Amino acid sequence: MKKKKNNIKVVELFAGVGGFRIGLEGVSDAFQTIWNNQWEPSTQHQDASLVYTARFGAKGHSNKDINLVPTSDIPDHDLLVGGFPCQDYSVAATLSKSGGIEGKKGVLWWQIYRILLEKGDKRPKYVFFENVDRLINSPATQRGRDFAIILASLSDLGYIVEWRVINAADYGMPQRRRRTYFVGYLNDSAIAGKVKEMSDWTLFDGVLAKAFPFTKKEGTLSEFDIVGSIQEVSANFNKGKKDSPFGNAGLMMNRHIYSVDAEPVYDGTRQTLGGNLVDEEFVPEEFFISDEELPKWQYEKGAKKINRVSKEGYEYVFSEGGMAFPDYLDRPSRTMITGEGGTAPSRFKHVVQTPSGRYRRLIPIELERLNMFPDNHTLHPEVSDGRRAFLMGNALVCGIVEQIGKSLYRFIFDKEPVSTHPIHLQRDAKPMLDLDLFRNDEKTILINRIKKQYSLDKTKHLLIGLVKPDNQKYFLDIEPTKIYYTGKTRTFPSTIALNKLYYFMPYIKGKGVKDLYLIRIARIGNKAEIHPESNDEEPRLVFELEYLESLPEYIPIHLNYLRTYSDTVLGKVFK
Repeated sequence: MKKKKNNIKVVELFAGVGGFRIGLEGVSDAFQTIWNNQWEPSTQHQDASLVYTARFGAKGHSNKDINLVPTSDIPDHDLLVGGFPCQDYSVAATLSKSGGIEGKKGVLWWQIYRILLEKGDKRPKYVFFENVDRLINSPATQRGRDFAIILASLSDLGYIVEWRVINAADYGMPQRRRRTYFVGYLNDSAIAGKVKEMSDWTLFDGVLAKAFPFTKKEGTLSEFDIVGSIQEVSANFNKGKKDSPFGNAGLMMNRHIYSVDAEPVYDGTRQTLGGNLVDEEFVPEEFFISDEELPKWQYEKGAKKINRVSKEGYEYVFSEGGMAFPDYLDRPSRTMITGEGGTAPSRFKHVVQTPSGRYRRLIPIELERLNMFPDNHTLHPEVSDGRRAFLMGNALVCGIVEQIGKSLYRFIFDKEPVSTHPIHLQRDAKPMLDLDLFRNDEKTILINRIKKQYSLDKTKHLLIGLVKPDNQKYFLDIEPTKIYYTGKTRTFPSTIALNKLYYFMPYIKGKGVKDLYLIRIARIGNKAEIHPESNDEEPRLVFELEYLESLPEYIPIHLNYLRTYSDTVLGKVFK
């Protein structure tokens, strides 16, 4: 009997240039985007749609206003994802007989609701959405109402929902970008059946707690029920209260809310703005700020107090504080906005100082890196640099989606995911697009690798493992992540304590060791995970690795165990 293949059919709404897709494909090949929709209102030039189809192909792509797309045109799927716009979610009217709701015209949350409602018993088992961090506090006149409407409407459709407000930089990613992420599970889904105690799921055991560990901030527990029809929630929820009852982490079951404020816990590598910049020689001249323009930038970035007069004739003083100029290179970047592109001086655009002392704006490839997209993902002959910046200002951080996607996969299938498309890997459309048309032939900037911040502990244990000849090319090509499969578990030395291993160096026969990796995950797996045609399901140890750095030259090492492995400490090799 043929083994059933794990498969999660995904529909991506408000797809942009494919951030959800890149993140999920980076988790596992099981996530298959079968249909997607991207429509930019009030513009004839659909830049995001152009980029999306160039990178992923036109199959299953819809470039049409989602308000006009019948639910019957959207194929049945397992997971619905999307970063929908932040708007006023208040309810305008009741739909007769259906029991559904209708919000203000153009409010896209109600299109998500409409699709889920009309799918009926074929609605997806799982949903995964992203929005701005202020969602849990909006609107200012009725704190938390918008989020309460969303949670109540999902609950009425049969979903359990958990949420977190996550700052990507708190977990080692290169941008200070705070967003609300929430995932939902139908009551009859594999994940819903695993939820027992709401507090345990929120704090320790749930999908988001496993993806992004945290500690509970004392004195922030909030428990309550969202009561009444959606119209009543819209009219009355938290009316007259100063603060939102929602913490930045929580769970909803049957309209009952358990929430706290989360303080992130993370001890891994960290990325910075400076670590994602390309070498100065690759930056086009138009991105440098001239001596004549520099004072205008300094003014925009500086503190100021300006006397102004309102439309009603009242005089007042407009004031704002100063900003770092240039931007700090040893920290994650500030939050990128849609106005990042263009040459006009701006308070909000990033400006960096180069080693030569010149000031410059960020080029598109750097903006892509700050959102953890593949290099040149938005490069397209019909999309200007300014629009590429706009697309990244609208995008999410792919690394957040990847970590949540991994956690979802583990809970659904009770196994570790494997992908042949890590998030840094460039996607090519099928049929294959000739990307040479998009490139600048003068210089390639792909050699500028991203650098991370970390400290080496030379007392930590290091595993050195032989790389077989057919896998040497894979390890000689330095990429941010690798997977190393050992020989069969019965041949792995029993004297090596797996819980002590921290670093890994691949041994290239005839050369020795040079490249250093951090062991992120050590688990049991098999080669059929990534090469199903091999039918090799013999248990092996699997190390999921994160590249750190390389020695200047290869160092010959004696392999102690079966001429295949050595277990030592990092200081021995890095002495």
